[in-house]
Amino acid sequence: MGPTRAEAAPRRIAFLGFGLIGGSIALALRERGCTSTLVAWTPQGRGPAAGVAAGSLGEAAASPADAIRDADLIVLASTVQWVLQALRDLAGPLRTSIAAGATITDVASTKSRIVEAGDAGSLAFVGGHPMAGRETSGFEAATADLFIGRPWVIAPARGAREADVARVEWLARAVGATPVRMAPGDHDRIVAAISHVPLVVAAALVEAVAGTSADDAPDGSRGWIEARTLAASGWAGMTRLASGDPDMGAGILATNAAEVVGRLRDLQRVLDSWIDDLERRPGDGNHLRDRLAAARARLEEP
Repeated sequence: MGPTRAEAAPRRIAFLGFGLIGGSIALALRERGCTSTLVAWTPQGRGPAAGVAAGSLGEAAASPADAIRDADLIVLASTVQWVLQALRDLAGPLRTSIAAGATITDVASTKSRIVEAGDAGSLAFVGGHPMAGRETSGFEAATADLFIGRPWVIAPARGAREADVARVEWLARAVGATPVRMAPGDHDRIVAAISHVPLVVAAALVEAVAGTSADDAPDGSRGWIEARTLAASGWAGMTRLASGDPDMGAGILATNAAEVVGRLRDLQRVLDSWIDDLERRPGDGNHLRDRLAAARARLEEP
């Protein structure tokens, strides 16, 4: 039998990066009665300062070394590229500040490159990805209920011990999520389809309808202004992801490009078949209804 939740609970949790996800973790831990000491550091310090003011953090650290010193669990809570650099720092200049037996994890949206970096640095690293989020960012967007009932992918690096995995699984459960162990490559293949391709599609839809500037709008700037005044929930729902943090999105796509390209080609083939149907059978409402009904039925399958 593995460690109980109480046995796995860390005494001190350090966040390197503290925005939407890190802040939501801290809020959830406090709301659910966690007594671990929580400390955070970011380059500008705004998120940790806000966390201390809100009572979710005990300390805003002055440096990464100060944050991780004596921490049992180190959470890297920022963009993919930032996490990769943080792992290099932890394997290099910050290694002497890592407490004996400490566990390192992250919350970024791709896993293969990040787990490889943990392996390369010979770190006790367990990749993590809470399958929850919002298009807004920063501590001010954090909520204590963000992870309730959501999967939290656990992808251990080779240097992770069972105690390290238990700590990260404890963290997932402690904020209301359900830990799911998964190989990094499997994770990236799946999220390419359900998360990363939708990001590209949202951006592409904006580009197709509004262009990338007033001069680039397909119907001219006036056409986009008129279209925007008519847009409702369908447009908002389809383009929501395009309003997210560009740096975060770029890091995700850059570190999972091959999987995203594969699923985009699948989408391209299906879009081509829709174009063919609409061009060759424009009046065949029954066929179009059958395609829409089949898609809805797939979504409704248990």
